[in-house]
Amino acid sequence: MKPFAVLLSICLVLLLSGCNTMEGIGKDVGAAGDALEKSASDNKGY
Repeated sequence: MKPFAVLLSICLVLLLSGCNTMEGIGKDVGAAGDALEKSASDNKGY
């Protein structure tokens, strides 16, 4: 039973760190999109 608990703990840690990483990537992509949109608005010719 102990090896199963260790494996389960490792999987849980990897899962939680993966969620945190995906959240960070989402924020970065959102910020890049906002900057691109602002740049496009600033450089409109009309």
